[in-house]
Amino acid sequence: MPGCAAPQDDQLAVQWYSKAAEQGHAGAQLSLGSMYKEGRGVPKNYVYAYMWMSIGFEGLGAKGLVDGMLDETEITPSQIQKAKELARACERKQYKGCEV
Repeated sequence: MPGCAAPQDDQLAVQWYSKAAEQGHAGAQLSLGSMYKEGRGVPKNYVYAYMWMSIGFEGLGAKGLVDGMLDETEITPSQIQKAKELARACERKQYKGCEV
């Protein structure tokens, strides 16, 4: 029915994206990164945004695309380095427990 859209629940979306991201679903990893970037359903966190987006893009075979998703006004080079370290650790843990 037109005009009868269900209300958006960002926190619930984050829960589902997190479950799918932990299963290695690249689309969910990208969506979770976007939620962190925008602060929707979770506190805004550019390090986690970069981490999840880089994992997601790598899963899609598009490793370098994450660099254009956040600019230098949003994330510093040291934060990017931290996000890359977290991404490697997350991959070693098979995507489980990647968020603090």
